[in-house]
Amino acid sequence: WESRDHFGKEHRMRKAMRFGLAGLMTAALLGGTSTAFANDDDVIREGPCSMQSDWKIKNSPENNGAIIEISFEVDQNVVGDTWKVTLKYNGQRIFSGNAVTQPPSGSFEVQKNVSNAPGPDTSVGTARNLSTGEFCKGTVTSNF
Repeated sequence: WESRDHFGKEHRMRKAMRFGLAGLMTAALLGGTSTAFANDDDVIREGPCSMQSDWKIKNSPENNGAIIEISFEVDQNVVGDTWKVTLKYNGQRIFSGNAVTQPPSGSFEVQKNVSNAPGPDTSVGTARNLSTGEFCKGTVTSNF
């Protein structure tokens, strides 16, 4: 009986490994599809906020570079918190307002389109959590 039990355990382990490998391969394939929406010319920067959250800011050329889509995201992993957000393009404020972290990930994103000015394009996003005081600041520079 001992050898039979050993065979059964080994068989179950191999089966579990096959399913685990299949799951990893599926996750890798699905994970790759999310980047399909990113433009090859996007310039993205990301980093930590002052507490537990992370920020990401992106300049993305649209309409053959005539327009820049600026995206600023904060991922807090808490749903329902309000943040005071400011977005600037080349020093000019283009957005000021509140954003609330949304399900399922507990993040928010602010997107604005601007006409592409000549020279470098510097976008700055700042956010302060109104309940915790956490602060985020992200800067990205591109030249489209």
